[in-house]
Amino acid sequence: MPILIFDGRMGASGDMILGSLLDAGADPAALKPVEQALSLRYEHEAVRTNGIGATSVSITRAESDTTVTDEAAEHANSQEAHEHSEDHVHTHNSAEHTGPHRSYPEVQTLLDEMQVTESTRHAAQAVFQILGEAESTIHQTNLKSTQFHEVGADDAIADIVGTVLLIEDLDVEGVYTTPVAVGGGQKEMTHGTYPIPAPAVIEIAQSADWSLTGGPVSAELLTPTGAALLAYFAQGTDTIPPMHLNASGYGAGDAVFESHPNALRALIGEPTGRLERESITVLETNVDDVSPELLGSLHESLQSVGARDVSIIPTTMKKSRPGHLIKVVVKPADAAQVADRLARETGTLGIREHRVAHRWRAQRAIESVSIQMNETSYDVPVKIARNSRGTVLHLSAEFDAAQAVASATERPVKEVMNHAEDVARDTVTSEQWQRSYFPNLSTELLSLWLPATLTERITLM
Repeated sequence: MPILIFDGRMGASGDMILGSLLDAGADPAALKPVEQALSLRYEHEAVRTNGIGATSVSITRAESDTTVTDEAAEHANSQEAHEHSEDHVHTHNSAEHTGPHRSYPEVQTLLDEMQVTESTRHAAQAVFQILGEAESTIHQTNLKSTQFHEVGADDAIADIVGTVLLIEDLDVEGVYTTPVAVGGGQKEMTHGTYPIPAPAVIEIAQSADWSLTGGPVSAELLTPTGAALLAYFAQGTDTIPPMHLNASGYGAGDAVFESHPNALRALIGEPTGRLERESITVLETNVDDVSPELLGSLHESLQSVGARDVSIIPTTMKKSRPGHLIKVVVKPADAAQVADRLARETGTLGIREHRVAHRWRAQRAIESVSIQMNETSYDVPVKIARNSRGTVLHLSAEFDAAQAVASATERPVKEVMNHAEDVARDTVTSEQWQRSYFPNLSTELLSLWLPATLTERITLM
């Protein structure tokens, strides 16, 4: 599957991320749920910034064409002319940051009521949690009483939920960013004049996987919303990794700089490395009074809120009591809500968090294969693990589907699984052979003259 890489050398803001994703091919129709929920409209247009074609995104109210400019107005500060190119000027007006400035619980409630998928809601809530925790740390308040300012307004919510929807639409395996530029100089804020980057950006970056870099201009380049989105989605990479490029896009910022195009670049392509690096945290707790039924349900319950993997290991606890060690692998941004679910499900009094940093993982996909048994065709899903070059590392038929076929055919489950895996192996071997020797030839043309032994599938009678 493809990966998405942000080139962070000119920073990032919410609208720049939106623009780069749309410019790279994301479907604008994916944004409809946000437009309906907030009575807003995403406006995007082609512009030029220092001669580079890019997509500019602004947000307007549906009942009028009043521009609801988001925190991108903060991107590169108001000291610069808000001009994309020689022939395009985008005017900001007093509607900036319109809508109520909500508290953290109010934002979470709004997201709960939005008509989006659970995965979209979960990701958006996680991004706002990153913002909320940064604000609460800076102002020394608790999370529930944290009052958002610009990032709680309608336009910032549209930035965050819109980004989640567009990344989901692109259907990428992973998101990465090169070191993110913050700019330099000073910025006028609600509480006074502060050096760039803003305190919230500093706080967010401390727990992010990617790194910061200063410059290349004296202006604000990385906004809190941009930082939070990248902190949730992106893993850090020092340089753009080897990849076969499929698409690219540029999201325009508002200011114009003399020597630098003010745009965030997004690259989409197939990685040519071996395994993928993923940032993780490990949560663990010991329990000695949880029933087997509850332990058995933990995998599904924890995975529904972001757990990547769950292990339950028998152990001996104090006073030689038998118990279990529960270990949960999560993305750092999901750790708090997974820990909360783990505590509520088990009643544990404490959960340890270990910063493991990274794990290397194979790309995994479920592919359905058709098998013939007793003169009847059955579809069986097979999990296929590959490295990023497409080499198959492991095949495993899904047990429940194989068990259903075994029951219908009165064959052993293992026989059904082996047959499905053989068919899948034959299929992917043919695909790899084609990619290696005939990368530009379609499967349909290749099948006209391939030897039958390369594509035939064994049928169990």
